[in-house]
Amino acid sequence: MFNTVGFIGSGRIARIMLGGWAKAGALPVNIVAYDTNPAAVAALQADFQSVKAATLDEAAGADLVFAALHPPVMPEMLAAIAGKLKPQAVFCSLAPKVKLAALKENLGGFNRLARMNPNSPSIIGEGYNPIVFADELPATARDQVLAVLKPLGQSPQVAENLLESYAVISAMGPTYFGFQFAELETLANSFGLDRQAARQALQAMLVGTADMLFASDLPTAKVLDLVPVRPMAEYEAEITQMLKKQVGGIFAKLTS
Repeated sequence: MFNTVGFIGSGRIARIMLGGWAKAGALPVNIVAYDTNPAAVAALQADFQSVKAATLDEAAGADLVFAALHPPVMPEMLAAIAGKLKPQAVFCSLAPKVKLAALKENLGGFNRLARMNPNSPSIIGEGYNPIVFADELPATARDQVLAVLKPLGQSPQVAENLLESYAVISAMGPTYFGFQFAELETLANSFGLDRQAARQALQAMLVGTADMLFASDLPTAKVLDLVPVRPMAEYEAEITQMLKKQVGGIFAKLTS
């Protein structure tokens, strides 16, 4: 197993993963974190006291290294740590767009690689985090990575050419609808439901709706037509076009 887990980048994604491990009682024993902004590491340490602030070289020297950075800054970071990874370490990029081949090239030929798209429900152990492994990474190392990720939720192995598709659907998906669900809770409260009742009703409704749409044999068109009153009907076409434009635009940027 991995004695030390390192994060290069200590923002939201690192917090999501650490939160999921903490909730499951599965925080790695030794966690080191680096960020160009020391305040980001300090914020992690405030919530996860076992996290140790590290230099870039120290974070890169962990047994399992997560690169939690945006794609534009990845090449510079990769060049800076090339030759500094342990021979038996695993380097896992959490960024879209930068492919395994580019990781290997920029890391000076290091090939014990993985890429993953974590999503925010991982913080409560219900994530959907597609992962792809480099062909050169042995099965034993893959199993060890998957064991570390298990407390966060599902980590299906997917083809690399589909990882950006998952990035805009599962990784970013909560941002498309979360604010709407939160507003429904506010409305429920204003209609007289207390916090517990509102949340219980909304959770049951959302889980049931998702299962009805995606885990049943009911045709989508029939599911969408089961309720006769549709207060948002006049806006559905506009909202659909907004989704197509915005999500399609993000996908185009990630795959260009």
